[in-house]
Amino acid sequence: MTHGKQRGVTIVVQIDGDLNTRQYRLPFWVFTVGKWGAVLVVVLAALFFAFAGPITRSAARVPGLEREIARLQAENSRVQELAAALNHAEASYQDLRRMLGIRAGDAKPGSPAAAAAAAAAASEDLMQAPDVVARVPGSSPVYEPGPSVPSHWPVDVPGYVTRGQVRPGDQSETHPGIDIAVAVGTQIRASGGGTVVVAGTDTSYGLFVLLRHPDGYESMYAHASRLLVRENDEVSAGQVIALSGSTGRSTAPHLHFEIRRGGRSLDPLTLVKEGN
Repeated sequence: MTHGKQRGVTIVVQIDGDLNTRQYRLPFWVFTVGKWGAVLVVVLAALFFAFAGPITRSAARVPGLEREIARLQAENSRVQELAAALNHAEASYQDLRRMLGIRAGDAKPGSPAAAAAAAAAASEDLMQAPDVVARVPGSSPVYEPGPSVPSHWPVDVPGYVTRGQVRPGDQSETHPGIDIAVAVGTQIRASGGGTVVVAGTDTSYGLFVLLRHPDGYESMYAHASRLLVRENDEVSAGQVIALSGSTGRSTAPHLHFEIRRGGRSLDPLTLVKEGN
């Protein structure tokens, strides 16, 4: 039985300088398989580079993303520390307000309920004092001897009031006194004669002096750089009790000045006139 000659591919190899040649005969199906195999390899290589490019670029961004995550975690940690410090300052502030006789309800210090209660109490407790006639411009203040109601401007220099007293019904402003912008080291004088109840430091008020006057009046002087009196000292109206500064929760040098009567906030600008 005769079979036809099988189709194949002959590969001839001729080496330069060599008279002999080498021939390799491959069946045609082997050649076909090799050809399609090469095509498949080319296609797979193209697909690899098509998909490997974005993957490689994403992998290259990973170190940068890790650094950004680490930075955000560090900032979050600092924010948490600041929040804790503010909560502590708020708790100290509420304690001082209670010591000065301002009611803030039974809510937990630092909670939204406590803040709302403090604002409501400040608005309800505001009491307007009668106006006091200021002294004639250019004349020297006349200070009363002995204990007296706070009625004198607490600094010698003209001070710019940067923040005023709380107004009735204004829930957004719970500031219990006035802020007077003055340079560091300005002499702070007692607005009236009385007894030093507290001469110390507080997280919010910094270095401060609290005076008790007759008829249930109290006055407070905060953010000082230096205190010149001690607790239980008897001071006269106009006596220098401290030097101004920017201690405590303060963004710039100023004097925080408060007047209260019977535990209720007074508007200092209705009781004390600048230059009086």
